[in-house]
Amino acid sequence: MQSRMQNPAVVLSGAMQPIQEIFKAVHSGGADPEILELVHLRVSQINGCSSCVDAGAKTARKAGVSDEKLATVVAWRETPYFSDEERAALSLAEAATRLADRPDAVNDEIWDTAATYFDEKQLAAIVLMISVTNLFNRLNATTRQIAGAWG
Repeated sequence: MQSRMQNPAVVLSGAMQPIQEIFKAVHSGGADPEILELVHLRVSQINGCSSCVDAGAKTARKAGVSDEKLATVVAWRETPYFSDEERAALSLAEAATRLADRPDAVNDEIWDTAATYFDEKQLAAIVLMISVTNLFNRLNATTRQIAGAWG
C-alpha cells in the first residue's frame, strides 16, 4: 500500500496548526474525553478512513475506552456497553456525518436528546470533534493515507 501524497494539511504550510488548535479547543470544552474519542472513531468508521480508525482506536484506548466499547462501537445500538450519554453523542455523530442521507439529518429528537446530557460548551466540543474528524477523514481517504503511518 502506498499513499497518493502526504496529507494535504502537512503539504500546505500553515494548515496543520489551525486544525490542531481546533483539537485543543475541542478538548477544553468539558466533554468526557472517552466520549470524544468514541465520536471520532465512529465518524471515521462511517467514512471508511482506515488511518483515522487505526489512530482513533489507539487514542481511544489511551483515553480509557474499554476493549468492549472499541470492539462494538460500530454496532453501539445493539450492545449493552454504552451509557445513555455515549449513545446520544454517537447518534449525533452519525447524523451529522450522514447529512445527505435524509432531509433534516440532525433532527430535533437527536439534538434534544444530546442536549439533555451535554451543556452548550460540551455540545460545541462534540460538534467540533465530529466536524474536524470529517475533515481529516476526507483528507486521508482521498489521498489514501496508510493506517499506522502517523504513529
